[in-house]
Amino acid sequence: MNTESSKLPIYGALVANLLIAITKFIAAAFTGSSAMISEGIHSVVDTGNQLLILLGLSKSKKPADKQHPFGYGKELYFWSLIVAILLFAIGGGMSLYEGIHHFGQPTEQSDPTWNYAVLGMAFLFEGTSWVIAMKNFLKKKSKFSFFTRLRNSKDPSIFVIILEDSAALLGIIVAFFGVFLGHTYQNPMFDGIASIIIGVILTLVAIFLVSESKGLLVGEGASAVVIESIKHIFEENPRVLRIEDPLTMHFGPSEVLLAVNVQFSKQLSAEQIETCIDELEKKIKTSHPEIRRIFIEAESISRKGDKT
Repeated sequence: MNTESSKLPIYGALVANLLIAITKFIAAAFTGSSAMISEGIHSVVDTGNQLLILLGLSKSKKPADKQHPFGYGKELYFWSLIVAILLFAIGGGMSLYEGIHHFGQPTEQSDPTWNYAVLGMAFLFEGTSWVIAMKNFLKKKSKFSFFTRLRNSKDPSIFVIILEDSAALLGIIVAFFGVFLGHTYQNPMFDGIASIIIGVILTLVAIFLVSESKGLLVGEGASAVVIESIKHIFEENPRVLRIEDPLTMHFGPSEVLLAVNVQFSKQLSAEQIETCIDELEKKIKTSHPEIRRIFIEAESISRKGDKT
């Protein structure tokens, strides 16, 4: 996935959330809605998160140096972890606090027209951002389910935006019902309940993002599908007798390291093995361009441990 295509949903979400945050706080100021305050906080956090993801993308493109011989690809994973922490601490925490506080000091709401207008606009903006992110994510066809693909995704610039926008759309729906029920039954407690539910949604999304970011930071390997494809490339070569399970690690969404121990036929000379390794590397990189570095250790089968 090229950098510009992965940035497109981020830019869309950034503009949408900035505009939405402003309108939500204006509506909350006029109506005193706790749910609208929570939604405003949510949009501010999302705006900051998109800026952090853009920062991570920029830093991850720095070239390798002596201190970081494999490059800075994991910068993106670090900043996606910070995004998850902010979403949990500020987005979820503040929304829960606002909802609980609303129970202790309920505020009577005025005409909810402002809330409905802003929520409608927010749903339109967030929906547009969500569609852009989903199209970018689904343009590569796969036999796996959407959730499986999301779990297997190694690109935080995509799955963070999809999850944030999904949480935002759910939050808008919850806020609408909180405002509607509170006004209909003249009971501000519904508004506080909506704020708490929004906080729970943000907290659950944040926990999922923390789990995904942690796995990528500590050295998550390529997906099982990619591993099987790599093994097949080796096994279909008649000069390869056996391979050990390939070892892989993601250094970025499109940067994978591969190390594999291979036993070649004992009739092959050192030169023939070297030629075979070059052919295998070219085939692997053609099938999986994200695999940038390949280390193949060739072993002789005539004597165990006798390496060529």
